Amino acid sequence: MILETERLSLRPLEASDAELLFPILSDPEVMAHWDVPEIDDPDVVREVVEGQVADVEAERALHWTIWTLEEAEFLGACDLSDIDRRHKRAEIGFMLGRGAWGQGYALEAMRAVIAFAASSGFRRLSARTHLGNLRSDTLLQKLGFKEEGLLRGHVLRDGDRRDCRLFGLLL
Repeated sequence: MILETERLSLRPLEASDAELLFPILSDPEVMAHWDVPEIDDPDVVREVVEGQVADVEAERALHWTIWTLEEAEFLGACDLSDIDRRHKRAEIGFMLGRGAWGQGYALEAMRAVIAFAASSGFRRLSARTHLGNLRSDTLLQKLGFKEEGLLRGHVLRDGDRRDCRLFGLLL
């Protein structure tokens, strides 16, 4: 399912998109607030993307790549993951390359994903951010998400336990 906005096209993730995602996933600044550090091996990125494509095929997730409509420039990716159809809920995620930061692309893309989720029968979306990820916290609040709690020591990264904020949105 392709989603379009005023400036963007969200296209279903394909295994071949790994080469587009590698520069983003290998950027330490982009990955500073993720569960894993930057990935400097293109084969590992390919395996990650192949796993995401398998999750889509198994109906556990929906993953999209984000492109500009005008220039067809690749910007990043977003998703609905951990889909629970019985309880009509999923988790959202988004990631943009640094060159696309600060231009409203993530907000626009995620509004399309939220509208799609609502029209598909989802009634609750959640999101998780690492403590200190102010850009994502602000974006989620602009989208109407409410902070629901703190997950203390939720992620083990680089030998340290990291706290995460939990956000939720009822549709």
